[in-house]
Amino acid sequence: MTSVDVLTFGETMVSLRSDGPLAQGGTLAMHAAGAESNVAVGLARLGHSVRWAGRVGRDPHGDFIERALRAEGVDLVLARDGGRPTGVMFLERRTADVSRAFYYRRGSAGSRISRPDLEEPLADGAKVLHLTGITPSLSPQALDAFAFAAETAAGRGMLVSLDVNYRAKLWSREEARAALAPVARHAGVVIASDDELDLLCARPRGADGVAGTAAELLETGVREVVVKLGARGAAAYTADGTSHADAVAVEVVDTVGAGDAFVTGYLSALLEGGDVAARLRRGATLGAFAVSTAGDWEGLPRRDELALLDALAPGSTDR
Repeated sequence: MTSVDVLTFGETMVSLRSDGPLAQGGTLAMHAAGAESNVAVGLARLGHSVRWAGRVGRDPHGDFIERALRAEGVDLVLARDGGRPTGVMFLERRTADVSRAFYYRRGSAGSRISRPDLEEPLADGAKVLHLTGITPSLSPQALDAFAFAAETAAGRGMLVSLDVNYRAKLWSREEARAALAPVARHAGVVIASDDELDLLCARPRGADGVAGTAAELLETGVREVVVKLGARGAAAYTADGTSHADAVAVEVVDTVGAGDAFVTGYLSALLEGGDVAARLRRGATLGAFAVSTAGDWEGLPRRDELALLDALAPGSTDR
């Protein structure tokens, strides 16, 4: 294998989406969904070389995921497990403003990712290793693989990017903090929502709030602390100070995948040498594409579409 811009790994599941309450039945749409593979697809669409490592079952669901990711230009290091199924989730659009996820991933093929799955991809190198806090919540093997990958990549000079991506249905905040805080010291870039940033520190944040937590992380060697603020945009804390970018105003259709889209934009601009302000702007742009279209990654832009939201007025048509 050749070296790539970004290496990432984790579990990608089949996501079955409803347009209404699941209890009432109806039509379900089938998608491939996983935080790390969402980022991989988004970066590939922007022209970056990306490799995703993972495990899926030897079943039609695994076939579906493999085909979807390959079609998007993501290089795969994929293990097919004949003894465990591909994970499945149901995403219920309960109301126009509330969606609920129901996971069927315990004991899945993806949850059994381990060190041997990552040794070759890590040896082949990448400019960036991107991790999320979802993977270590899946199993003891996945947690070990997560910590191993972060330490190995940092030791080999790769930039480690860590998105907290806390999921309360998978583990408690105390469990997340115990797993993520020791790994954060290997990261050059950490990304989190304002209510989850303190999971990267050994203790919950105090009266100083987000700024105090960011300062603590910078003191440990993290270069950039990026905080997702939803409709209020995003901020980045570095040794040079604080930067902020407003969210791009769009009509919100679906917020699922918005955080992954922001990470995609931030890493894309980073890879191209953009400064922190440019990274935040591209993150905000990708987030706007995500929330104004349906699906985890289906509406993310290609390179020639990056300026689309700026070029056209809301509700207009490019003729």
